[in-house]
Amino acid sequence: MNTQTHISGNGDDKRTLVVVFLRGAADGLTLVAPLGDDNYRKFRPRLAVKREDAVKLDGFFGLHANLRALEPAWKDGELCIVHGAGGESDTRSHFEAQELMEHGGPASGGWLGRFLRTQNPSPSPLSAIALSPTLPEVLSGAPSAAAFESLGDFSLGGRGGGKRLPSNFSHELRRLYELETDALRDAARNTFDAIARIEAIDPNAQPGNGATYDERDSFARGLRQVAQLIQADVGLDAASVDLGGWDSHFTQQTLIEPLMLRLARGLAAFRQDLGARITTTTVVVMTEFGRRVAENSAFGTDHGRGSAMFVLGGGVRGGRVFGGLQPGGPWPGLKPEMLEGPGDLPVWNNYRDILAPVLTRHGASADALGKIFPDFSLSGLPLFAE
Repeated sequence: MNTQTHISGNGDDKRTLVVVFLRGAADGLTLVAPLGDDNYRKFRPRLAVKREDAVKLDGFFGLHANLRALEPAWKDGELCIVHGAGGESDTRSHFEAQELMEHGGPASGGWLGRFLRTQNPSPSPLSAIALSPTLPEVLSGAPSAAAFESLGDFSLGGRGGGKRLPSNFSHELRRLYELETDALRDAARNTFDAIARIEAIDPNAQPGNGATYDERDSFARGLRQVAQLIQADVGLDAASVDLGGWDSHFTQQTLIEPLMLRLARGLAAFRQDLGARITTTTVVVMTEFGRRVAENSAFGTDHGRGSAMFVLGGGVRGGRVFGGLQPGGPWPGLKPEMLEGPGDLPVWNNYRDILAPVLTRHGASADALGKIFPDFSLSGLPLFAE
C-alpha cells in the first residue's frame, strides 16, 4: 500500500469521487436494454439491442455489446446500474437540463461544490479538478477547484510547455510564503507540495496492473490523469470528466456506438489501473435526460425523460439493476400507458436519490445532504453494502 501521506491530511483512506457526465442526453435504453420487454422491440424495430449481441446482466437487462469492457466490474460486484434515472424537470433543452442537474436543482453553485464545502476545511489545491478547459457548473462554489486539460498545466513553468522560469524561482517563492504566519502559509505549502508531487509523476510511466488507455482518446487520457493524481496522493476529493456528443436524433447507432466503446474502455482501464485503490473510489456516470422510447424515422431517438446512471467502485452493491417504481422491484414495462408525455421512459429514480448515498459514502452527513440538495426530500437508494 502507498504510505505517502495526503496533502489534506486525511490519511491513506482518502476517498475520491469521479463524476462522468455524458453530455447530449445518452439513450439509457440502448446503454442498458430491457431485453425481456417485448414492447422494447415493438417501439424500436430497427434500433433495439439484439438479445444475441447484448452482454447479459440478470436475465432481463443487457448491456450494449460496445460496453462489454464493463462486464468484469459487473461480475465482480463493483458496478450497479439505476434505470429510469433523471431529474424532475421536463425541459427538452440540453443547456437548461444540464444546468439544473449540475446545480442539484434551483440552487446557486454546483452540488459537488456544495458537498466539498461541507467537507475538509483545509482542502488541497487539487481537492477538486475538472479535465476540461473551463470549470463545469457542478464544481462552482467549491472551496478549491482547478480546470486543466493536462497535468503539465499545473506547474510553475517547468512542464507546461510554456516559457521556463528561473531555476530558483520556486525556491524563492516558497521562501516568501514561509514568512507568513496565517492560513496563507499553510495554503502555499500545500500548493508547493501538490506541484512537487505532480512534477514527480513520470509522464512516460506505464499505467498500473497492465491497464491500457487509448492515448488518442481525450476521455481516456482524462481518466488516466485522474488515476495518476489518486495514486500520487495529492488530496483529490473529486474529479469531473465529460464525454459529449450523445444527441442522437439521426443515425443513432453510427453516432453513439463509438462513444459507448470510449466510455467502457476508458472506465475499464481506469478501474484496472487503480487496482486496490478502486475500493476508496466511486465513479458516477450521469446524463441530463434520456431519449424517447420509440425510434424516429431518421434512425434516431428524440429527447425524452428517463435514462440510466452507473455507479462503479468500492462498496457498491454491484451486479444488479435498480429500476422500476421501487428499488430492486420489477420493471414496470414499456406499455404505452406506462410511458410519460409524448412517449418517454418516466423518471422513477431522481438523480439526487442516487447521488445522496454516494456522497454519504464520501463523508456527507444527513445535515450536509440537506444543504447540498436543498428543498428536496431525499429517499436515497440502497446502492452500497455498508
